Amino acid sequence: MDEIQKNLLEQVAGLHEMPEGAYNIRANGKSVERSTTAHIDIVTKTDKQGIDIVIKPGTKNESVHIPVVLSQSGLTEMVYNDFYVGDDCDVTIIAGCGIHNSGDADSKHDGIHSFYIGKNSHVKYVEKHYGSGDGKGERIMNPETVVDLGENSFMEMETVQIKGVDSTKRSTSAKLADGAKLIVTEKLMTHGNQTAETSFKVDLDGKGSSANIISRSVARDNSVQLFLSKINGNNRCAGHSECDGIIMDNAKISAVPEITANHLDAELIHEAAIGKIAGDQIIKLMTLGLTEAEAEAQIINGFLK
Repeated sequence: MDEIQKNLLEQVAGLHEMPEGAYNIRANGKSVERSTTAHIDIVTKTDKQGIDIVIKPGTKNESVHIPVVLSQSGLTEMVYNDFYVGDDCDVTIIAGCGIHNSGDADSKHDGIHSFYIGKNSHVKYVEKHYGSGDGKGERIMNPETVVDLGENSFMEMETVQIKGVDSTKRSTSAKLADGAKLIVTEKLMTHGNQTAETSFKVDLDGKGSSANIISRSVARDNSVQLFLSKINGNNRCAGHSECDGIIMDNAKISAVPEITANHLDAELIHEAAIGKIAGDQIIKLMTLGLTEAEAEAQIINGFLK
């Protein structure tokens, strides 16, 4: 891999070298490095682009890295990755996509990650997106995540996009069985003329299931963001959706939360707040010796932590 690709890997997966455990690294449309373990297998699909990640029942304290990097201008791809997580597992999955585009043609990565998680398992899923390059071509990413969460299992998702992606549509849908729990934390920043749309659809089908969807976003310059969230309470369950946005310059943010109770014992809450940085916050930091720009940056960094 060249230096540009190595930098992208560091940004989206925190990798300075090949990780321990199972991994599949994809660069410019091809798998370039792969490793499996006794408990985690990675198999190339034969009918379409993508891989199957099979995690055996009882697998504990293991990780899977599946980052994607694109450094070839004009390259577009669609990838399907399916995760089969057995019962009684405890695993961490690190994904993410980095695009470097220094050409005039658009570069685009679309991916569908489908999770089939067994009973009594814990899955931590981290997905980061990053763009770089000074070409006129756009950097486009459209990730879709589909989750089928088994009985008494717990999935925590962390999605991050804070730089360089010109256009994105991020979609997550989930179905939860009895006692299943889902926590999603999204961090997003747009600038320039970038556009970002994120949507969540959660079906709380199981008795005692719960979901907590939290989004923190900052929109700068002329960028546009749209946040959509729909939680359906179909049993005795608890659901919460929260979107907090900071708007700056000439940007636009829309938040459209929706909750539907289809059961007497469904407890659902949604919250949404959009506003500018308070002037007294900036003044307070400036009295400590920071410039206005430095104060603004400190507030944004704290908000997106």
